[in-house]
Amino acid sequence: MPLLNKTTPGASGATSPALTRLRAALTLFFALDGFVFAGWVVRIPAIKEQTGASASTLGLALLGVSAGAVITMTLTGRLCSRFGSRQVTVVCGVLLPLSVALPPLTHSALALGLVLLLFGAAYGGINVAMNSAAVDLVRALRRPVMPSFHAAFSLGGMLGAGLGGLVAGQLSPTRHLLALTVIGLLLTAVTAPTLLRYEVPPVPGAHDAADTGASGGSGDTGAAGRHDVPARAARRTRGLVLIFGLVALCTAYGEGALADWGALHLEQDLDAHPGIAAAGYSCFAFAMTIGRLSGTTLLERLGRTRTVVGGGLLATAGMLLGALAPSVGVALVGFAVTGLGLANIFPVAVERAGALAGPGGVATASTLGYGGMLLGPPAIGFMADWFSLPVALTSVALLAAVAAGIGAATGRTPMPGERAAESKARRPARTPVR
Repeated sequence: MPLLNKTTPGASGATSPALTRLRAALTLFFALDGFVFAGWVVRIPAIKEQTGASASTLGLALLGVSAGAVITMTLTGRLCSRFGSRQVTVVCGVLLPLSVALPPLTHSALALGLVLLLFGAAYGGINVAMNSAAVDLVRALRRPVMPSFHAAFSLGGMLGAGLGGLVAGQLSPTRHLLALTVIGLLLTAVTAPTLLRYEVPPVPGAHDAADTGASGGSGDTGAAGRHDVPARAARRTRGLVLIFGLVALCTAYGEGALADWGALHLEQDLDAHPGIAAAGYSCFAFAMTIGRLSGTTLLERLGRTRTVVGGGLLATAGMLLGALAPSVGVALVGFAVTGLGLANIFPVAVERAGALAGPGGVATASTLGYGGMLLGPPAIGFMADWFSLPVALTSVALLAAVAAGIGAATGRTPMPGERAAESKARRPARTPVR
């Protein structure tokens, strides 16, 4: 972005405060998302009892959240391209808190699943829109600050889960989630004007890799090369976006599993008090917040590959501990270690997909990522009925290990933009030869 990198004082002074305000406003929307979602999560045991659902039936009902999210994510990517990511973020910032008040009004698993479709649609929409806006802002800032936005989500989740634990024995789910609706709408009303007021300056060459895949390759290729190179580049870009989406899937599966089943595991298998059980997700969210707050520093010092591989291995060990622990305290430690490990994998995957293909890349990676949440609730529910809930939760460790393996493999593969840069760097040595 030229205006931020020129040495002209006026240009720098004109743009930096605007980007700072945009970053603050967008951070609050990420926090709102985590706060509302965690508030719903900690009331799942109470709503399970209210609906009289079994573990497998509850898993199918919880499928509504992920199904609603996945269904709307591709559409949201298109809406972001047409109307703007920030505008769509504000609309979803209204729909999400409104929809969270619906689950405690149901009294059957079927009705719960239907209203969770609406909640999931709003949740999926705001995630694609926020992440698309964040990718643009990260590109403009020219620093790997994507984990800081997801840290706000985790901090909101920690606060939402902590508050839920405090009020679980005092407020009914209906009153609790209605309070979240009021808080969410107020925060959106306060933050939306800032998010809509300022524009993110375009960055020349921001989509070089995607543009190469769409409209051109090296200028010194032959006629056949001019047709083949763009096609190969486009296929490679799509392939990389899908790979990043698969990494997101593995980690979102883990987040969704702990969100949907963590409290129930502590309460049902380890005889934890409902308030302590609710604190399980809070420990996970707190550790993830710490990991993401340090994410920019880790990425700058270690790079993406080491951050992803190390995080995946750490999450594998943590989830094995959390799922198979003999006591509540050890399980909480395992949840915390899992949060540290998973902290920066999803943000890196989504940021790379968005850098390659814009809002469409974010939508694709997010759709695959939340496909992990689509797969997780029913899979863990059925595995819990067939075996046990602790055994079912070890699948989180398995997929974290898969994410680490993919991270190690893709770390040796240069991005399309990197190859293009290498080609341009070599081109002056060849052009004098006619």
